[in-house]
Amino acid sequence: MEGLRLCLVCLTAGSGVPVYFRGRGVGRQLPFSVIGSLNGVHMFGHSQDVLLSSTCTENVRVLWKTFHDSISLIVISSEEDASDLYLHRLMDNVFHAMVLVIGLDELVNIKNVERLKKDLRACYPMIDSLLLASERIGDLVQCVDCVMAYDTPVLQECLDAFSRAAASDFGCLVAQGKVVVATEKWWRLAAQEVMLLTWLVASLAPHSSRDYPVYLPHGSPTIPHRLLTFQLVPGVHVCMLCGPTPSLHKVETELVEVFWKPLLEPVKACLRVQRRSFPASIPLHQGVLGLLLIKRDQNRLLFTVQAQSVEKPPRDGVELSLPERRSILRSFYTLAVTQYFSPERSDERTLPLLEEFQAGYSHRASECYIASSSHKCYGLQMEQCQLFLLFQPMVPTFSLRRIANETLRTFKDAPF
Repeated sequence: MEGLRLCLVCLTAGSGVPVYFRGRGVGRQLPFSVIGSLNGVHMFGHSQDVLLSSTCTENVRVLWKTFHDSISLIVISSEEDASDLYLHRLMDNVFHAMVLVIGLDELVNIKNVERLKKDLRACYPMIDSLLLASERIGDLVQCVDCVMAYDTPVLQECLDAFSRAAASDFGCLVAQGKVVVATEKWWRLAAQEVMLLTWLVASLAPHSSRDYPVYLPHGSPTIPHRLLTFQLVPGVHVCMLCGPTPSLHKVETELVEVFWKPLLEPVKACLRVQRRSFPASIPLHQGVLGLLLIKRDQNRLLFTVQAQSVEKPPRDGVELSLPERRSILRSFYTLAVTQYFSPERSDERTLPLLEEFQAGYSHRASECYIASSSHKCYGLQMEQCQLFLLFQPMVPTFSLRRIANETLRTFKDAPF
């Protein structure tokens, strides 16, 4: 296991037969003896009515999770910033990605392991994308990455009309895996379903149109729907969920060009704001490097580590790369929601507080911050939203709260 970074092993829960192995930064597959030992420890604990969910050594963390007493996932990580929250959500996302692609019945009623292995190959691109360090954060937050486009009202009106013409209530416009606009009923799907559907579209090989069967992990895990996707320009797709009708050919030839060709420029403009996630016309304090804004009541988020339309060289010579910024914001979000802020959902279990000064207080913190030589972070939790900001280190600590509240007011009525 020398040099191990992050790997995921899928096995049958009853017999422990390996189904697949995927990894990030892993040179080769783990030896069968190691996989067998890890699974054996978990199975032994289960036989003794002991739930073994995680353990760690000096430099490696191992987590186990079994789904429907049928599929077991083991994740092994040597990455310092891979928290238990991230790894647990990774396993949950991976399993529901498997449900999305092949359905729950195939995973619960395993009749032929070799056939299951073959069927699950269709999941590999999506699973690999969940394992990769991404420009999105919806996999961790369990909300949907969104983009604020320049012409949101026009795009929304077109999407609604296009969906009605195609006799579907579920439509969505996606730019590089981020939702630009969607129909009202699309937003009524479970947050994880919407997140995984956009992840699926972004992970598939480019194609002008696609008719793809999908199972909704929470809404319809055993009965498939048709996911129709149409590439408007490279990187931007319009998607819809439907039943047996209409046909892919009918929508592609009779509707796509009629509705979307007049909006070619607004559609292309979605790509220009994709990295920042919002237009350059929205001002931010010059000290802000990254932003994560979560609308908890709507399960949507804006995320960027390129908060400034034009960045100036840092005066102190300290400059964080984009991957470093993403890692810092993900780690700060994890710290805040597991240690200080109230649970994101009423049924969600949080880790015990580590700060001793909070002992005896009946309330949870609504704001928190960290400061280091290379950056500062500030988190703010309101009833319906959360805001996390990454700052340059020269921004005065006493100004962080004011800037955070000003930023929140800037996005108060943002159309996303």
